[in-house]
Amino acid sequence: MSGHSKWHNIRLKKGKMDAARGKTFTRLARDIIVAARGGGGNPDSNIRLRYAVQKAREASMPADNIKRAIQRGTGELEGAIYDEITYEGYGPGGVAILVECMTDNRQRTVADVRSYFTKTGGRLGETGSVGYLFEGKGIIVIEDGVIEEDALMEAAIDAGADDVTASDEGGFEVSTSPGDLIPVQQALESKGIKYASAELQMVPLNTVQVSGQEAKQVLKLMDLLEEHDDVQNVWANFDIPDEEIE
Repeated sequence: MSGHSKWHNIRLKKGKMDAARGKTFTRLARDIIVAARGGGGNPDSNIRLRYAVQKAREASMPADNIKRAIQRGTGELEGAIYDEITYEGYGPGGVAILVECMTDNRQRTVADVRSYFTKTGGRLGETGSVGYLFEGKGIIVIEDGVIEEDALMEAAIDAGADDVTASDEGGFEVSTSPGDLIPVQQALESKGIKYASAELQMVPLNTVQVSGQEAKQVLKLMDLLEEHDDVQNVWANFDIPDEEIE
């Protein structure tokens, strides 16, 4: 889990930067639009929409923006039609990478993603080429000092979580099945347990250690992908030593 944990923290930092550039609301709106289009506009009966709306509220997205995004998804308002696509490939050093996109122009998106892989020494693969190396999980991050491990373990397992593990950076990660993320999150909140983040992730089943130039190229590739307007999430199984990240 070390590589996953480190990249999770890098993503949190980048998330704050994206908010400053106004990209977070755009990505959150697309999540809501696609969720509402696929399962209807009622968060009570559409768990994916409920999660998307919750993430938007946590990011302080205005209620009117959320409402309009739902209406675009249900067809009550006109808007772009987004397709969901996940690209798979290998980065420098054999690092497996999943790129989750929402796009209104598939040809543009795949051309850009392929060029990013190529220019950093990686290669875009076929569907299924690396997806089997990841598992969908709900991950709730509890910062160090919030609660003792035994108390958290009891509360989390009682709420339906799969496991609680210590994080390399201190604190804990509570893992759940994707469908149990929101119920477990709400159960922890009801007990007054504060969390730093809660999100659905593609967690690698194993990690690949990279260093030196390969590490630089991997991080460059991740940056290029995450900066693209059509990219919603990037997941990878690399592990980079702390001194390399610094």
